[in-house]
This record gives sequence, structure tokens and C-alpha cells, in this order.
Amino acid sequence: MTTDRRAGWPVLLLTATSLALLGGYALTHHEPAAPARQVAGVDMNGRPVQLDPGADLPPEQKQQQDAKPDGAGRFIVPSVGLDVPLGSMNEVGGSVVPPGFTAAYRITNLGTPTAPEAGTVYVAMHSLRWGALGPGNYLFAADTGTSNVTPGAVIDAGGTQYIVDQATTIPKADLPNATAIWSDVPGRLVVLTCLEKPDNTPAVDNFVITAHLAPNTATDPR
Repeated sequence: MTTDRRAGWPVLLLTATSLALLGGYALTHHEPAAPARQVAGVDMNGRPVQLDPGADLPPEQKQQQDAKPDGAGRFIVPSVGLDVPLGSMNEVGGSVVPPGFTAAYRITNLGTPTAPEAGTVYVAMHSLRWGALGPGNYLFAADTGTSNVTPGAVIDAGGTQYIVDQATTIPKADLPNATAIWSDVPGRLVVLTCLEKPDNTPAVDNFVITAHLAPNTATDPR
């Protein structure tokens, strides 16, 4: 699918032959009887992360993402013990697939990423299967699918603090038409990851946290 900016929100979904937003495709070598697969990096415990067949992006799309694993500060959720580098990347061709598994990524061509008071800041990160640990795994309980981040919790995104409003589960097929998510709302943060399943089958839902700018917060533009 493609990005429809005239409608005011992007279509963030890979083609039907792949998986949707944020690559719930990632898994580790711990999968029983797994065939040989490409190692794409390591998880937060330093273990190899492999790609599901067909999940890798073409080189030209990787180049257009212009992804950087750090440089935008830190992404911190104190209530769940998450503290990782905040990098940056572009949405390309209607898809958001962070290239790394140990950082969060601010999406630079969606919303208003460098002026939090003026619009929405979008942050994407991977969650992983088979006992692997990505930043997104901190945000929800895999056995129940419920949020670990409660309303009122604080999120620090690159030196700017937000207060959590809610967490929502959205089927990947419905995400492109979730107008409330893609509206550029002043002073808002939207955090997206895949909602992994307890049976380790590929994710079919996205986990979305929305938050508002904390009163009197001091922003740290980077």
C-alpha cells in the first residue's frame, strides 16, 4: 500500500506478502526446528535476531529510511524500566520497519517530530518473539496482551516529557485507516510496536500508546 498524505494520515502497512508495521517478523535462534535465516542484529540481551523469510527490505528502501540508531537522545519509560537510545528514521513507501532491535526510532517525516508543542511525535520500536527482548516488549504483558504502562505514567522522548493517556490494540489491517492515530495533534506522542503473542506466532496486532505533553515540560530539541 502507499502513503496517502492528502487524507492527512499515512498508510503504514507492508504488502500482503510481508508483515505489517514494525516487523513482528523478528525472532531469535531459540525457535524450535527453525530453518537457517538471515541474522539481522542482536536483541537487548545481545542474542542474535533472525528474520522471517521474505521480511528483509530492499536496499533502496533501507537507504531511503535514512535510519540512525541514536542521536536524538533517550527514550525512557521509568515505570517499566525502559531506557534505550532514541534514533530517527523515515517512513518509506507506506511502511515503518526500524532497522535495529535495541533502540526506539522517531519517525522524522510523520507528524511534527522536532516541535512537540506544534504537533504529534511518532516513535516506533520492535518487539520480539521466542523470549528475545526488544524495547517494545517492555510495554505490554505478552501472556495477556495488556499494557504494562498505565495512564499517568511518564515517558521521556528525547528530553521531552509526556504523560500517558491510554494504550490501544489495533489490528494491523485496520491501522492505515485509524484516523485518530494519524492526526497531527499538537503536544501528542504516539508510540507504536507489534503486540507479540504468547504462542510465538507472528503478531497480527499493533500496540499503540498515546500521551500528551507534560505541563511546563522543558524540551530538549535534537
